[in-house]
Amino acid sequence: MEKYLQELNDAQRAPVLHVEGPLMVIAGAGSGKTRVLTYRIAYLMSKGVDAFNILSLTFTNKAAREMKKRIADIVGNSEAKNLWMGTFHSIFAKILRFEADKLGYPSNFTIYDTQDSQRLINAIIKEMGLDKDVYKYKQVQSRISSYKNSLITVKAYFNNPDLVEADAMAKRPRMGDIYAAYVERCFKAGAMDFDDLLLKTNELLTRFPEVLAKYQERFRYILVDEYQDTNHSQYLIVRALSDKFQNICVVGDDAQSIYAFRGANINNIMNFQRDYDDVKVYRLEQNYRSTKNIVEAANSVIEKNKTRLDKVVWTSNEEGGKIKVNRSITDAEEGRFVAGSIFEIKMQQQLANNQFAVLYRTNSQSRSIEDALRKRDIPYRIYGGLSFYQRKEIKDVLSYLRLVINPKDEEALNRVINFPARGIGQTTLEKLTVAANHYKRSVFEVMEHLDKIDLKINAGTKRKLEDFVTMIKSFQVTAQSADAFVLAEHVAKKTGILLEFKKDGTPEGIARMENVEGLLNGIRDFVEGQQEIDGATGSLAEFLEDVALATDLDNDTSDDDRVALMTIHLAKGLEFPYVYIVGMEEDLFPSAMSMNTRSELEEERRLFYVALTRAEKQAYLTYTQSRYRWGKLIDAEPSRFIEEIDEKFLEYLTPPLDSSYRYKPMIDADIFGDVDKSKLRQNKPVSGTPPDKKGPSENQLRKLRKVKPDLGSPVGNGDAVSSDLEVGSRVSHSRFGNGQVIKLEGVGNDRKAEIKFDNGELKKLLLRFAKLDIIA
Repeated sequence: MEKYLQELNDAQRAPVLHVEGPLMVIAGAGSGKTRVLTYRIAYLMSKGVDAFNILSLTFTNKAAREMKKRIADIVGNSEAKNLWMGTFHSIFAKILRFEADKLGYPSNFTIYDTQDSQRLINAIIKEMGLDKDVYKYKQVQSRISSYKNSLITVKAYFNNPDLVEADAMAKRPRMGDIYAAYVERCFKAGAMDFDDLLLKTNELLTRFPEVLAKYQERFRYILVDEYQDTNHSQYLIVRALSDKFQNICVVGDDAQSIYAFRGANINNIMNFQRDYDDVKVYRLEQNYRSTKNIVEAANSVIEKNKTRLDKVVWTSNEEGGKIKVNRSITDAEEGRFVAGSIFEIKMQQQLANNQFAVLYRTNSQSRSIEDALRKRDIPYRIYGGLSFYQRKEIKDVLSYLRLVINPKDEEALNRVINFPARGIGQTTLEKLTVAANHYKRSVFEVMEHLDKIDLKINAGTKRKLEDFVTMIKSFQVTAQSADAFVLAEHVAKKTGILLEFKKDGTPEGIARMENVEGLLNGIRDFVEGQQEIDGATGSLAEFLEDVALATDLDNDTSDDDRVALMTIHLAKGLEFPYVYIVGMEEDLFPSAMSMNTRSELEEERRLFYVALTRAEKQAYLTYTQSRYRWGKLIDAEPSRFIEEIDEKFLEYLTPPLDSSYRYKPMIDADIFGDVDKSKLRQNKPVSGTPPDKKGPSENQLRKLRKVKPDLGSPVGNGDAVSSDLEVGSRVSHSRFGNGQVIKLEGVGNDRKAEIKFDNGELKKLLLRFAKLDIIA
């Protein structure tokens, strides 16, 4: 038996050795599915299957790169290069470039990202004179995206009276007209958006049977990772390509299907056995990632879902610590708990920052966590924030480069025609756009033929437009012999972008210049990397495609020693020794927007399952009593998902909220009639508190009583703490942490304490208002 096959357990080895026919691998969290996919490809190649006949589809470029590297280690780098392996979008973009002429596109078509699409839609709404508050460009872009992923073309839209009526009822009767104009403008600009890469591939395989036959013959063995995340459009492409030989292997986990909001259809994996004959089903149920406590706690939650495939995830790892649950009074205190806990564990166990991750349901939750980490000097990185490639200065340089490859690209042209400023104003641009629409040509083509068109512009402006065209054409000449780095450096200098930022002189201007320098360094690295790839040239076209299809998590930051902050959706596929899941509150997680139907609630539960199973050693769940949302302080309630975990897997760091702790009646219940006092709850532990857990300490009770002070009373411990305080006392403050009293002054209501906090801050606090507890 080959050495690499000996690394697999029996359950993993079975699908690897399965060569012919359809198979489905149901892979639990942390069960080694990537290794199974990788080794199956290597095994197919060892059995004589040509690498050119294998297609492997993933959801991130990073996953594809890692798999290809592992395969190269087994079968050799030369053969691994011949595999068609990558994301759905990158593979289909490659096919579309080969076949673009059949659909009327240039092979060097531009790929618009979401920002490009939104800018174009915003321009169309403005040109049509529509109310931008009714036709919000982000909502319109999202709706057009959902149309495309559901294979609703412009023609299909207008042929569907229900859709037209639905938009009319939503007070957006021109939605179809915007959609039609957007599609026409993209086509005229030689551009496709992300959704087009799927839609146009479906069109290509449907309208041109000979093209379908060609790729069916080529891709005799197809493997799809994360099959539960495929949408309808992806499903149809995979179904069409695999139809002839039916050697299709899909790997996925129904319990981790969390992308319904972007069109993912869990039924694709649930119904796989109906789509193909004699499907062989394999189950990977042993979790190698997490402790027993984490695995079994996650199981106890996900079993509440009714829609699921049959599997039982287990592990032979150590028992591990229980899942720790912490309650804070506010989100600021929650942030301080997380930062303090990370700091303490780091110091005790000498761990790196990148061993920790903080996961949240919505991006807005990161603020309080960031504040707390900064105060502790703990470096962090936010995933899913503004991507490097979305920064203005980077988009400006890339727009120039896009114009070199495709001068018809209107979004790129609009962005840079007057940056750096060259005296071409918005009025001139609008005249050019009107002329381009009239002649059904691109704006650049109109600029190339100004002598033949009466644009009513002055001679000075005309000369500036001609100079711009000449500059872009000179870049195109350079591109014929130069690689992407040489060309990009030339463009950055000749356009005046670098000079513009240098002249700025402000810290922002310097930062922008450094970012452009970072881009150029990245292009150089890309060119050098392409030298290792068979058939790659390191050209500008290759670089732009790589950038257009990159995702935020594709950047390998494994050597970047920072705490990871991200939404749970972005965390899928990642793992960390210590994971903090914050904001475990009703209406936040599960989200108030996702509790209208059972299927929505089940997806939220799957999302929690994904979050919990990111943890290898220890998971923390935190929630608050109150949180600022939409600018208002609202009372919060612990998430139902905490209750759904079997309590034997939980350890409460703070007692759960209970009315017997929070409120002591101020009137005697006897006045309402006879009362059996033996039945009254006398500070009994609430359900969910471990039996060996003591009730709250006096300090904790004092904190809880401060949640709702009597009206008119100062917020704080008042005279009780003031009278006991001395110089040298150790105290705890909810905001500043622990510290020592170094000076006391004043009397009565004016009494003050000067405190040196452990974080180095020196504060003078008015004791009648200070939220202090004496700890020593």
